[in-house]
Amino acid sequence: MKITNTHLTITISNLDKSIAFYASIGFTLEQRWENHYAQMRGPGIEIGLHPSVNVIATGASNMSIGLTVDDFEAASSNLKELGIAYSERSEEGGDFIHFADPDGNPLYIIKPKW
Repeated sequence: MKITNTHLTITISNLDKSIAFYASIGFTLEQRWENHYAQMRGPGIEIGLHPSVNVIATGASNMSIGLTVDDFEAASSNLKELGIAYSERSEEGGDFIHFADPDGNPLYIIKPKW
C-alpha cells in the first residue's frame, strides 16, 4: 500500500462561512459537493471541511486525518495484519475505513467515488 494523498478533515458548523474564512487566509477552494463537503488547498496541505452540528455538539473530535491510498483493499488487510481495530462504511462520497492512533486521534482511508 502506498499513500497517494493526505488531508486533514475539519468538522465545522457552517460550510459557507468556513469556506470564506479559509479562503480569506490563503486557501483555495478545489471542489465542493453541495453542502456535504468542501476540499481546500493551501501551501503543503489539503483540508476538507465537513459540516456536522451533531459532532460538534457532542464534544467529539473536530478533526481527523484522511488518507487516499493506491490500494484500498490492501490498506484494509494491512490494518488487520497489524491488529489495528477499524470499521468500514460506504456512502455517497466513497468507501471509508475508520481507525485511530494510539491516543485515539481519528484517521480514515477513503476510496472516493468522484
